Amino acid sequence: MNMAFATSSYPATGKRPIFKIINPFTCNAATRRNFTVRRNFSCSATVATDITARVSEFEIENKKNDLLRLVQDTQRGLVTTPDQRSSIEEALVSLEGYNMGESVDLVRLDGTWRLQYTSAPDVLVLFESAARFPFFQVGQIYQKFECRDQSDGGVIRNVVQWSIPTLLEEQEGATLLVSAKFNVVSARNIYLQFEEISIQNIRISEELQALIAPALLPRSFLSLQILQFIRTFKAHVPVRNPGDPGRRSVGGLYYLSYLDRNMLLGRAVGGGGVFVFTRAQPIDL
Repeated sequence: MNMAFATSSYPATGKRPIFKIINPFTCNAATRRNFTVRRNFSCSATVATDITARVSEFEIENKKNDLLRLVQDTQRGLVTTPDQRSSIEEALVSLEGYNMGESVDLVRLDGTWRLQYTSAPDVLVLFESAARFPFFQVGQIYQKFECRDQSDGGVIRNVVQWSIPTLLEEQEGATLLVSAKFNVVSARNIYLQFEEISIQNIRISEELQALIAPALLPRSFLSLQILQFIRTFKAHVPVRNPGDPGRRSVGGLYYLSYLDRNMLLGRAVGGGGVFVFTRAQPIDL
């Protein structure tokens, strides 16, 4: 509904004032047209930005799916051909370009990440041992970051679940834990200072439990104590610098090349290999 305002003018003759009806929407048509154009342009720009963001997110999700598809038949990196490694590296570089230059988000980094692929020799040797020796199994491997309330670092725990068939439960019979402190040293580099290696969460198999404390016989106090000791056993070994036993290990640089809500890519600086992780449920240690 248009609204009009009355205004008056006084002629020099002293006659009664003359009242005129002024419609501001008629008098300011040009202003109204400019406002409408600006408003439409602003709305169009917002819609275009939203569409671009959705397209970019769609592209990223496609690239992540392509990477996971490339690594799914490699047994986490154990079995790869030169062509596969080349394709995986190309997919990694393509995805890393979306995070290039951004600083590490410690809140987003915090949590548990499951290993999907690696080319790191110190991890591949575990897979090779499990493939070569039937008495050794390697289950899931995780990296657990604890840094939500930190501003420049935190704690990282490399978790390896392993087992010895018939003695321990399948895949998750025991946990090897390598703990380190880390500091953010640049936009995407963190420096790891390794602290200790431990073995814990030992879960013996039913066969071994029956051997220690037969189910058909009354369990003695000693047999129950042995079972309890095994279940709660933890072994901790501090990590020392081989050149100077009095000092901690020097650790190393770790480049977090890509990070979002459900994928983490990392590179061990100095040729230590690449890592592909996906977000996992929290684990108790």
